[in-house]
Amino acid sequence: MSNAVSVIDVRTIAPFERHARIFGQLDALAAGQALQIVNDHDPVPLHRQLDARAPGQFQWTYLQAGPDLWQIEIAKKAAQTQAAAGAEDSCCSGGACCG
Repeated sequence: MSNAVSVIDVRTIAPFERHARIFGQLDALAAGQALQIVNDHDPVPLHRQLDARAPGQFQWTYLQAGPDLWQIEIAKKAAQTQAAAGAEDSCCSGGACCG
């Protein structure tokens, strides 16, 4: 686990504000920092949105997974790790398609 810089209890935030608030705090994280989210349901849509918005940049870890409370830690990976993750996903990582 990383050092959490803050905890957001999204149960206290209006539903239409939740993702914007979470993404704002995630964008402000430095590499190695984390944000913990507390929710009353599994935030699968948020996880999908994060993966689409910032592929390979964050580590998602369930600290508690229901049935009434979910706690998730989202840690920002180091820039070097992000670059390496992108290279591993590339067809050129083995040099076969790069010329």
